[in-house]
Amino acid sequence: MARPSVSSVDQITIAPTTKTGGEGHGLRDERSAQQVGPRAWFALAILTFVYVLNFVDRQLLSILAKPIQDNLHVTDGQLGLIGGLYFALFYCLIAIPVGWLADRTNRSRVLAAACALWSAATMACGLSANYPQLVVARMTVGIGEAGGVPPSYAIISDYFPPGRRGTALGVYNLGPPIGQAFGIAAGASIAAAFGWRQAFIALGAVGLGAALLVISAVREPARGGFDPVPAPAKSGFAKTVRMFVSNPALMLAAFGGGVTQIVTYGAGNFSTLILMREKGMTLGEVAVWYALVVAIFMSGGIFVSGRVIDRFTRVSKQAYALIPAASLAASAPFFLGFTLAPTWQLALLFSAGSTSLNYFYLSSAVALTQQEVAPDQRVLSGALLLLIMNLMGLGIGPALVGWMSDHFHAAHPHTSLQLAFLCLLPFYGLAILLFLALARVLKREETTRR
Repeated sequence: MARPSVSSVDQITIAPTTKTGGEGHGLRDERSAQQVGPRAWFALAILTFVYVLNFVDRQLLSILAKPIQDNLHVTDGQLGLIGGLYFALFYCLIAIPVGWLADRTNRSRVLAAACALWSAATMACGLSANYPQLVVARMTVGIGEAGGVPPSYAIISDYFPPGRRGTALGVYNLGPPIGQAFGIAAGASIAAAFGWRQAFIALGAVGLGAALLVISAVREPARGGFDPVPAPAKSGFAKTVRMFVSNPALMLAAFGGGVTQIVTYGAGNFSTLILMREKGMTLGEVAVWYALVVAIFMSGGIFVSGRVIDRFTRVSKQAYALIPAASLAASAPFFLGFTLAPTWQLALLFSAGSTSLNYFYLSSAVALTQQEVAPDQRVLSGALLLLIMNLMGLGIGPALVGWMSDHFHAAHPHTSLQLAFLCLLPFYGLAILLFLALARVLKREETTRR
């Protein structure tokens, strides 16, 4: 679950020495930061807007789950499969060849084509007459979205120097919370007034316009403009994959993020449904109050995480791991409170805490990955990161919650989703352990370099 463009030079790349947290490149970063001009911020704004629409389209299914269930007669388990595993298989696997292609072609054009495809497929969701047609439309959304995030990560990393990338990626990663909040508000409001089909059609049409905006306004950047050392020949597909899977830091960041996403996608795909079905919210209340919680607290948490990462990674690279571990430890009690709250008002209070803390891992994992690899490996490396995280998070989380809800429904028909949400708590502990292991690897790297 859109990127800015930048200008750079193909002959520039990251040297191994740039992997230090901040002491080694503080002065260089200060000088580079002065080169970040209005064009970079304008491109970042457009890419973030496209990412917002990406998440609007992705989350509409979960936001409108109840009216879709009422109309098409699908179970929680079927919703979990279509919102998770089926979507993830296409979204994640197509991202690899798309990432390889984007590393060698015009990334802005790849992004624009992807945006047009997923937006058209979103409109097709609103025209689906049965579950199989909805499955095909959602899988097509996944194919389109595969070309969205990895090229954007790379474009941003060429527009912004290492000391500013955490902040820039933090801004970009506001796309999911803003998209989810806007999707809740607009999708629920349109559905309440005109029906769930019209919500898919109207919001998909906006994405077609965004694709035109990208192709006309986001310039393709040169690659590696803020990286200090002349690069060798272009990295091949196999070389980049071998580099990624053999790097313990990158793999631990990916697995830590993937386990975290089992919680975030598992709960996120059913949060609106549990609030309406088990805690008494109406679609109109969801459109206002739940949208506000997501907009304020998830967005705030992701933005703050980028600033915190930029600040503390100047002291030590271990911050890339310790910050997500600490935020998840603080989030778990709030998640438990949300799950067990007897009323939707109390549930939203707890949700404010968990949604503000659950996403610190995202900017951290992305910034670490972009920092660790060469410029001509960034799109594919970003795609590999998302492949692992989303296959785990999207592929397991929603399907697990949906299946567990169906399992509990016979004995606990009024609290089946609540019990299914409780099954996500152990994944908090596993994610924390993975990020602590990442901290040890990063500490060992820093000690070796000294």
